[in-house]
Amino acid sequence: MKLHLANFGQQNIFSGYGDGYVMINKVRHENNLIVLPDQIMDEWPVESVAQLSVEHFDCILPHKPEIILLGTGEQINFPDYGLMAKIIQSGIGFEVMDTQAACRTYNILVEEDRQVAAAIIL
Repeated sequence: MKLHLANFGQQNIFSGYGDGYVMINKVRHENNLIVLPDQIMDEWPVESVAQLSVEHFDCILPHKPEIILLGTGEQINFPDYGLMAKIIQSGIGFEVMDTQAACRTYNILVEEDRQVAAAIIL
């Protein structure tokens, strides 16, 4: 599915998604990744939601996002409550949703000039 593009300037935005991939700025990515408005970490070493630990998010924290969107594939799959609690206690919002919803929500937040990070599990 293609997403409607607004005026995002030089920021990273999701331009499409499908089974096993997302497109960022019209470039296809087939690996789990982290997307920030100004950076893409396209080799995020995560195999599944069940495997997630706080350390998997250490690369995001220096960027000081207001919120982290976790896209968990085709269906919503919540990580360990302790993981979510630690991130939230650090003052960062944490939302879990399917990957398609995470892509759409990320684009909206970027357009609002919010500091957002999308952690995407395909």
